[in-house]
Amino acid sequence: MSIKADHRHLYLQVIDRLKSDIAKGVYPENERMPSEFELSKELGVSRATLREALRLLEEENIIIRRHGVGTFVNPKPVFTSGIEQLTSISSMIENAGMTPGMRFLSAQEEPATEEDIERFNCNVNESVVKIERVKTADGEPVVYCIDKVPAAYLPCDFLQNNDADSIFSSLEQSGEIHVAYAVTFIDPHVYHEEVSPILNCGKETALLVLKQLHYDDNDRVVLFSKNFFRADKFSFHVIRKRV
Repeated sequence: MSIKADHRHLYLQVIDRLKSDIAKGVYPENERMPSEFELSKELGVSRATLREALRLLEEENIIIRRHGVGTFVNPKPVFTSGIEQLTSISSMIENAGMTPGMRFLSAQEEPATEEDIERFNCNVNESVVKIERVKTADGEPVVYCIDKVPAAYLPCDFLQNNDADSIFSSLEQSGEIHVAYAVTFIDPHVYHEEVSPILNCGKETALLVLKQLHYDDNDRVVLFSKNFFRADKFSFHVIRKRV
């Protein structure tokens, strides 16, 4: 059925129609949509008009166009959260009505690298603890987590007790450290040779990488986190106020 004319630009009508069809399941998630020729013919619009509509839909992350392959519907994220507050991944999963879980991969103490020394302002002879985990939702892996903490900030028996479930609690156990805030950097990432297979991601599934520097009340970096989120499962937003 072709687009019915109204007072709006034609490409806006095409956008609304395609959004409606996607919501109704006419074009299922992760499935290839008809070709531009077929869509333009079906909607009764020029290919130029259709391309402009598809371009804007891709900017909204509703579809993804792969050169030489076709146009696909992006799955709607299951988990969404603002990043103004330090909300745990487990809380995000629980808020979506799913059961959070964790797969512990490794925790080891190692010499501080040059990046660690600069990041934590520590000495060359100090060591850091590196923890690698996978967060799950109803048993499905959704986030790959890498955390680094100066060994001096953790309890002496941290590695022996394998207490990697709540790093914040371990950091604050002595009462001398309180995680006050974090500075977050978000970068998109295409297929990752090591992480993507662990998260059961195909080459078409992108990742969102959140790098976070966690500071205590004395503005001291006490934890560095690098989390790989499945972009088809998570979306993040921030509230910006006019000043």
